[in-house]
Amino acid sequence: MSQEADLRSYEGLCHCGAIGFVYRTSIAPEQWPIRVCQCTFCRGRGALSTSDPAGSLQYIENTPETLHLYQFGRKTADFLVCRNCGTYVGARMQAGTRQFGVINVRVLLSLASRLSEPLPMEYEEESTAERLARRERRWTPVV
Repeated sequence: MSQEADLRSYEGLCHCGAIGFVYRTSIAPEQWPIRVCQCTFCRGRGALSTSDPAGSLQYIENTPETLHLYQFGRKTADFLVCRNCGTYVGARMQAGTRQFGVINVRVLLSLASRLSEPLPMEYEEESTAERLARRERRWTPVV
């Protein structure tokens, strides 16, 4: 059985269904590493993030004009926010020719009861190089 065959798909959409993602991972939802970033953007939205470096992630734009790419701070990643309903669905970054991303598990309401407790994460003390390297190691490749 191939590694691709072991991946299960999880679809997430913003509240109005305009933007979302397909997240593929072999990790059971109960084992997902759930992180709660302590920055004001993530705390203000109640975001809970996860990723799988061995998985894959594809962002969906059902209504492309509603996708807002927001950057803040060091401008090292694009945060995907719906212009219609305001939902934050995830973030992506470019590293050379590759892209990596994380998803906001809050848009997967059907899985909420199966997810582990989030781990508080502090990233403010990282240098830009440290931040990019951590993301390349931890985030999911975008296809």
